[in-house]
Amino acid sequence: MAVSHVTTHVLDNSSGRPAAGVAVVLESAAGSRLAAAVTDADGRAAGLGPERLEPGDYRLVFATGDYFAARGQGTFFP
Repeated sequence: MAVSHVTTHVLDNSSGRPAAGVAVVLESAAGSRLAAAVTDADGRAAGLGPERLEPGDYRLVFATGDYFAARGQGTFFP
């Protein structure tokens, strides 16, 4: 069984800075929620998900609409 640690790094291209406070959800290919995290001051969410993931397809869902709404900034991509 392979060991996998899921991490992500979110950058706000409109400001050129890390995107702190973005909610991130790890889902299975079937849509089951496996884990959730919020990006830190450096825009990183480390250690998402269980320590062991079976090989397969997974999806990261980013709450970018909430991130931009909290900043009063319009966006074309929620």
